[in-house]
Amino acid sequence: MPALTGPALTAALLLAFAGAAKTVDPAMTVGALRALGLPSSKIWVRVGAATELLVGLLAAAAGWAWVWWLVAASYLAFAAFVIAALRAGTMVGSCGCFGREDTPPHPVHVVVDIALASTAAAAAVVGVGAPLDAVADAPVKGSVVAGLSVLSVLVLYVVLVDLPRALRHTRGS
Repeated sequence: MPALTGPALTAALLLAFAGAAKTVDPAMTVGALRALGLPSSKIWVRVGAATELLVGLLAAAAGWAWVWWLVAASYLAFAAFVIAALRAGTMVGSCGCFGREDTPPHPVHVVVDIALASTAAAAAVVGVGAPLDAVADAPVKGSVVAGLSVLSVLVLYVVLVDLPRALRHTRGS
């Protein structure tokens, strides 16, 4: 099992999770796009979010190099969006990546997005393939990798949602 299997699976699962959240409830993403003066409509946000979901699932299940490049491009686009929101100084309550959870733009988000983009690009270059195949091929090791990947998604959720709040609260004290 390639060393990048777990990190690549984490990147794919987080993308799929965020896409699913925005597909179900696009309102926060629509609001964030509007706040920056970007085109926004619920239907187009849902189409984009469903694409994220599909790309994340394809990366995890099929692992074609071109899909990993799409995962990398998605995370770079998210980083660019957060940078634009930070530079504009516009109040953006949330990007909608975690549903209605308040996740205002923060430099931590940019760092995580760039790290995940780098992971996906490395998966494309190295040819990590489909993480779910690697997990299935080695049931014991695969269960550990899958479990740690899911745990990593949960940790990233905390890093992206709670860490910026804590940092803002600490600065405000």
